[in-house]
Amino acid sequence: MARIHLITGGARSGKSALAEAVTLNLGNHAHYIATAQAFDDEMKARISTHRARRTGVWTTHEAPFDLAGTLQATDDAPRLVDCLTLWLSNLILADRDWEAETRDLLALLPALVHPVVFVSNEVGMGIVPENGLARAFRDAAGLLNQRIAAAADEVTLAVAGLPLKVK
Repeated sequence: MARIHLITGGARSGKSALAEAVTLNLGNHAHYIATAQAFDDEMKARISTHRARRTGVWTTHEAPFDLAGTLQATDDAPRLVDCLTLWLSNLILADRDWEAETRDLLALLPALVHPVVFVSNEVGMGIVPENGLARAFRDAAGLLNQRIAAAADEVTLAVAGLPLKVK
């Protein structure tokens, strides 16, 4: 069974850079599974910043929806999934069953051979959002993180660029 590592933290906590370093320590080549979709210029700039940070040892795969299928298709090297919360956003906004997709993802993890590092935002530490969609997303993200953390061998919380071992 593959080792599963969840790295979570707030916005700009350093979780992506930490996850990239952790993943590259697992092998000479790695798959970067990107879940973001570039719907506006600001998101395009964020994606560009992430791409510029990665060297040629990465093979990038875009997986805004089919995360389980992409993990299965790339099980020949370590993988970095960045990030679960964007994947969740994509599913919710496309009116897809995020709970069923999460169950499919969790069912696949024990069958994987090579390690997977997941990045996810910790979104439940702030104020209660004012609208129903934002509250539903916050709740879903918390449940998704709990389920991935339970299946993970390691969980790290990134705070101010520093890793804190949780599990």
